[in-house]
Amino acid sequence: MTTATPPRGIGPLARREMRLAYGMLLPTFIIVLAVVLGPLIANFWISFKPVQLADLRPASLLINERLRGNLVQPGDKAVLEYRIRNSSRDKKIESAGFRDILPAGLTVVGANSQCVQSGDRLECKLGDIDGGFRDRIRLDVSADQTYLSNPINPRQKKPDVFGKADNILTNSQFTLDNFKRVFSSSEFWTVLKVSIYYTIFGTVGALVLGLFAAQLLNTVFPFRNILRGIFLFPYVAPVIAVAFTWVVLLDPFSGTLNSILQQMGVVDEPINFFGQRSVPLNFFGLTIEFPVALTTVIAFEAWRYFPLSFLFILARMQSISSEMYEAAEIDGATPLQQFWYISLPQLFGILAVLFLLRFIWTFNKFDDIFLLTGGAAGTRTLTVDVYEQAFAVSNLGAGAAVAVVVFIVLLSFSIVFFKFSPEDDG
Repeated sequence: MTTATPPRGIGPLARREMRLAYGMLLPTFIIVLAVVLGPLIANFWISFKPVQLADLRPASLLINERLRGNLVQPGDKAVLEYRIRNSSRDKKIESAGFRDILPAGLTVVGANSQCVQSGDRLECKLGDIDGGFRDRIRLDVSADQTYLSNPINPRQKKPDVFGKADNILTNSQFTLDNFKRVFSSSEFWTVLKVSIYYTIFGTVGALVLGLFAAQLLNTVFPFRNILRGIFLFPYVAPVIAVAFTWVVLLDPFSGTLNSILQQMGVVDEPINFFGQRSVPLNFFGLTIEFPVALTTVIAFEAWRYFPLSFLFILARMQSISSEMYEAAEIDGATPLQQFWYISLPQLFGILAVLFLLRFIWTFNKFDDIFLLTGGAAGTRTLTVDVYEQAFAVSNLGAGAAVAVVVFIVLLSFSIVFFKFSPEDDG
């Protein structure tokens, strides 16, 4: 007696259900893809363009229209004046001109080589105009009883302008000058080094503080829930408020910390924590330059964002079976040994995920450094450089090029991380 072999592969019904599922998910997938890839593609596009801040708007024709004169009786004449200028100082507009609709009863009298009236429609052709172009067109107009019965200010209807101006954002002109400027700058490699230093130590500091806080609050004691809520304050408080608080507390002239350090005799002179680049420190005859402002900013970063690590680590700790700790305690394991051999292996997975997220977020951090130091005193990172290139120097192309470098660094880190990241043992 032979037994029937079960069919292999995907059957027709499962295939139809799979197509239906993909069809239902397709709109969501397209929306997410557009939201994620749209700005990324635009940033790459701008990085290869010689775009300045003034180039966001292409050159256009600006017209200010006014009627000069008193029209009281039929046959009275006035002057219809159009003040014209090119909005750009250096960009050319080809085949420029405008069309306007004159109020009923208002007629252009006299010849003008640039403008032609057909019924109530007026068309003026200006030809090619250069950047910074300014001119006036004056037309003599006559009014009849129709206009006098219903006088309408010509300014109520704006002229329709036409012309062709090159838009540097959409044309086919590309260049590598932005990247050449970024990589040839003597400051770029210093800024990159500061960014990596700030990101690594800020991320590790937040994780260590979060691990310590989670271990502390994983035990049972009175008012534990209140303390957990207090620990969330740095993360939920507005960044501008906590940044201002730190600036006030660490002020070299009126700051509380400097006052305490001086009264205790720790320092002779106040320390400018956010304004002093470095101080020399001697260790066994070796002198190193200790980065004061950068270390202070890193301390702020670790303090502000440790609550996020604390929440995730605490949730993972509470999912570990208490029987493992009880068995270890019976075997004579100390609390440190329990943490090292039981808790830490169970936390490798969540610590790896937190390290990846915090590394990406910290590397992209702008507001903290900008509020505390403005990027001065050796705290300038790549994100601050993006802002300064794009808005302080008004070079959007160079700012986009730096943003591309940030993306490549984070993408490379993520690929390496996923390849070598540890897995959760739990």
